[in-house]
Amino acid sequence: MVAAVALGLCAVMTPLARSAVPDAARVEIVELLRRVGASGCLFRRNGVDYDAARGEKHLHGKFDALARYDNIVSAEDFIERAATRSSLSGLAYEVRCADAPALPSRLWLLDQLAQMRRPGP
Repeated sequence: MVAAVALGLCAVMTPLARSAVPDAARVEIVELLRRVGASGCLFRRNGVDYDAARGEKHLHGKFDALARYDNIVSAEDFIERAATRSSLSGLAYEVRCADAPALPSRLWLLDQLAQMRRPGP
């Protein structure tokens, strides 16, 4: 009986262990998502512009799904696998802030990540 319970616990816990996002990556990804939401920029997905809050919500949903079913090892990994293009249409996401031209979300997010990692004064 004890062996059956232990085997059952192993089966349940294995997917959780496989999909664990390292703490440092999770902190950076959550901060990137927060920056999307606070940016005031438009987030273009599949040819439609959404406000920053909706862009954050969409990317957060993709992060949650990817973290459950796959292994994200870094913020760059998240950007490349979930925050660059639509998984349905394949169209690239874009971010447009104020009067500046739209940027691919990949470039915008990598720039935000670089800013986050710069040592402060």
